[in-house]
Amino acid sequence: MVKVLSFRFLKMEGWWILSLGFLIGMFLLSEGTVLENDKQALLDFVNQLPHMRPLYWDTNSSVCKNWTGVGCNEDGSRVIALRLPGVGFNGPIPNNTLSRLTALQILSLRSNGINGTFPMDFGNLKNLSYLYLHYNNFSGPLPFDFSVWKNLTSLNLSNNRFNGTIPSSISGLSHLTSLNLANNSLSGTIPDLQLPNLQLLNLSHNNLIGTVPKSLQRYPKNVFIGNDVSLLDYPVSNSSVVSLPKQPYQKSKNDGKLSERALLGIIVASSVIGILGFGFLMVVCCFRRKKEDGLFPGKMEKGDMSPEKAISRSQDANNRLVFFEGCNYAFDLEDLLRASAEVLGKGTFGMAYKAILEDATTVVVKRLKDVGAGKKEFEQQMEVVGSIKHENVVELRAYYYSKDEKLTVSDYFSEGSVAAMLHGKRGENRIPLDWDTRLRISIGAARGIARIHAENSGKLVHGNIKSSNIFLNSKQFGCVSDVGLSTIMSSLAHPVARAAGFRAPEITDTRKATQPSDVYSFGVLLLELLTGKSPIHTTNGDEIIHLVRWVHSVVREEWTAEVFDLELLRYPNIEEEMVEMLQIAMSCVVRMPDQRPKMCEVVKMIENVRVRPTGLGNQLSSEGKTESSTPLAAAAATPVPETQCDSQ
Repeated sequence: MVKVLSFRFLKMEGWWILSLGFLIGMFLLSEGTVLENDKQALLDFVNQLPHMRPLYWDTNSSVCKNWTGVGCNEDGSRVIALRLPGVGFNGPIPNNTLSRLTALQILSLRSNGINGTFPMDFGNLKNLSYLYLHYNNFSGPLPFDFSVWKNLTSLNLSNNRFNGTIPSSISGLSHLTSLNLANNSLSGTIPDLQLPNLQLLNLSHNNLIGTVPKSLQRYPKNVFIGNDVSLLDYPVSNSSVVSLPKQPYQKSKNDGKLSERALLGIIVASSVIGILGFGFLMVVCCFRRKKEDGLFPGKMEKGDMSPEKAISRSQDANNRLVFFEGCNYAFDLEDLLRASAEVLGKGTFGMAYKAILEDATTVVVKRLKDVGAGKKEFEQQMEVVGSIKHENVVELRAYYYSKDEKLTVSDYFSEGSVAAMLHGKRGENRIPLDWDTRLRISIGAARGIARIHAENSGKLVHGNIKSSNIFLNSKQFGCVSDVGLSTIMSSLAHPVARAAGFRAPEITDTRKATQPSDVYSFGVLLLELLTGKSPIHTTNGDEIIHLVRWVHSVVREEWTAEVFDLELLRYPNIEEEMVEMLQIAMSCVVRMPDQRPKMCEVVKMIENVRVRPTGLGNQLSSEGKTESSTPLAAAAATPVPETQCDSQ
């Protein structure tokens, strides 16, 4: 009896396992089918709606990989974002196309020629959070029931030809923070929109009448201009008009008369004030000219701004951002001009900005200074750099060239540069870089530079390797940015002083970066990671210290481990690895260029540093020396064995 029960139990258990496996398989199959449905919906949309700008959508690849303007969720199972501004769409949105993207959260089709009425089947897009349809030719009434989009956060339908009234159902959008219906033909009264989270509102230049509801009287009057004048008849709480407190009036016997002395004083005071005012005006004008010399004129000194212009008025209006194939960003130069921006810093080759576009896309825009290359040479160099697709090289997404302005666009890394991580603000909340992270930075940057050196038939040079140009990729390995800019810069105006601590000795005379000079700069980066000190720094006595010379003197004279960053001393059993890394760094910063190893050789050396497997897995080689740590002096004096690079 027991055997029979056991057999039945095993049969049931096996059935459950088979059923579970079947359900999992069906779930995975359905996920793939849903994504394919999203893909087909996108293809139906672009195939049925004429457009001028090619999208480079590869029908043989996954919709989540390199489809221009398409974004997917983290597991790549659904399309959640579609950004196609300025593509040149012309005509109404085809029925039953975009409405099939039921997981869509962001939709931007602005600055096209789309006409017809608002697509009623958009009611299927119940997850929409951001909807941008401005600068099109939509007409007809707005949707009657906005409550179907409960997650809507930002809505911009401005600069179309919508008519009819503003639906009161908008007041049910509790998450709405931005509403722009300006420059349409909307009529009727403004509904009482109870939107507690609304920060930006624009209803200007319509045909609205009546009075502004109390719920919206907290906004300045300019958001209602261009409508019936009676709308503006309300007090503004944050008005700049200040009422002075009333004082009891005491009549003087000299009321209505001014003495000659008082009159003379007024004339003199007015003259002085006039002169001072003119001088102040001249100072402001000069300051403003200086201030507007950046990419995003405005509050540049404060770091945040809302720019309206990023290029001079003499620009050729036909010049556009040039995107590289495979880039899924969908914005144009006009978007960058309107984007809010933050100054990241002034680098060797120009000013860098963090630009946040209206659909929350964040990029780094660099405005290049002292470019000596002509348009053809500039474009050829950008094409070489833009073709590099490697996980340890920051990908160049787009560039802009005109007579007066040259811009590059690349990805933004929120963690900041390695320089900021090493030398940023120190305090209780600061998390120091541990040894594993520094190893990851070293091997990633080495691999990235080696890949750069292999490009353009092995002739490409980085030319500006330093810790502020190294970032952490998604796998937390070093990633190299600002590739190949030194080649296109004017040799006479080359600002080498700013990178003096990383600059190879021969650059002082030749002013020309080479692959061996890149190796030298990488060696300085390794020393910076090992010591925690900047390439050029000062002591408490204001003595200027050059890192390479200091390390040489410590190794040559003291033979102690004082060269290493104190923050690394808390980690056990890493002395041997640090000593080996020091060897590699010293071989990179030798004075004679022909005695330095090639970057592909440096990669192999660093890969052999890791003598014990840790969380790095296969990313760093776990093979290497297993003997006890070598004394610092002997290790530093030991020549690094030469290796042969693999054929590129």
